[in-house]
Amino acid sequence: MPRALLAAILLMAAAVVHAADYRSVGERPAVLYDAPSKQATPLYVVSPKYPLEVIVELEAWVKVRDQTGALSWVEKDALTEKRTVVVAAPAAQIRVRPDDGAPIAFTAAQNVVLDLVEIVPGGWLRVSHPDGVNGYVRPTVVWGA
Repeated sequence: MPRALLAAILLMAAAVVHAADYRSVGERPAVLYDAPSKQATPLYVVSPKYPLEVIVELEAWVKVRDQTGALSWVEKDALTEKRTVVVAAPAAQIRVRPDDGAPIAFTAAQNVVLDLVEIVPGGWLRVSHPDGVNGYVRPTVVWGA
C-alpha cells in the first residue's frame, strides 16, 4: 500500500476517534474575535458559562466553534475547564434517573445553559440547573458534550 494512502487512512481514523474538546466561558462575558488579537474585529459577546468547542489552541488564544457552527477566536484566559452544555432542542426533559421512563425532574427551554456534572455510561449526562436542581439528559438535545 502506498505510504500516502496509508497516511490518509490513519489520519481519517484518528479524526473519527478524536473526541471533541469543550470548554466554557468563565464567570464574565467573553468577546469572540475574527482573529487571535485584540486588534481584530470583535464578532460576538458570549454569556458566562456558555460552552465552546476548542478547535485550535495557541499560547494566549483559542479558536472555537459555537453551537451555530461559527468559528472565532477567544482569549484563553476567558475560558474555564468547568464544563457546561446548552439546550439545543426546543425543550429538554431532565429526568430524575438516567432512564427514559424516569420521572421528569425539570424541563429546560432552548438556549438554557446547564452545568455538566458528569458523563454517565449508557448515553446520559448528569446536569445541574443554575437554580440547583439536577438530573439526567440525553446528549442529543444539548450541545457542548
